[in-house]
Amino acid sequence: MASPEAVKFLKQTPLFATFSEAELDATLRTAKERDFPAGAMIVQEGEKGSVGFYLVLSGQVEVRKGKKSLGKFGAGDYFGEMSLLLDTPRTADVVALEKTRCLMLTRWDLRALISTHPDMALKIQAELAKRLLNTNKALSE
Repeated sequence: MASPEAVKFLKQTPLFATFSEAELDATLRTAKERDFPAGAMIVQEGEKGSVGFYLVLSGQVEVRKGKKSLGKFGAGDYFGEMSLLLDTPRTADVVALEKTRCLMLTRWDLRALISTHPDMALKIQAELAKRLLNTNKALSE
């Protein structure tokens, strides 16, 4: 069983906020923690077959397209969802700016979770749709 602190952390993350306790526990039992030193390339643009979805637990990462910074993510932020769900090449680099710990979920792990907890798919879909809507609003302003 996952620690109460880990469950609380996930519950405060928008992507997982609507998950039940059982869904959160299953996610935490399935996902793996990964540590990255400062300067580590976590995701490389163009990678195909890269299977990780990442939730930042601590530290900070920067999303880059070439030399241009697209933004920085810290604890509670996530990346890699498009490549994970759509099986497409990575669209940007993600580099650790400092020592960073992430929770990683592979495509196969996600599929296994959804097969045992089908409501998770709808909850993830709804949150990703909100994220896309917010991105579209930001781009149109």
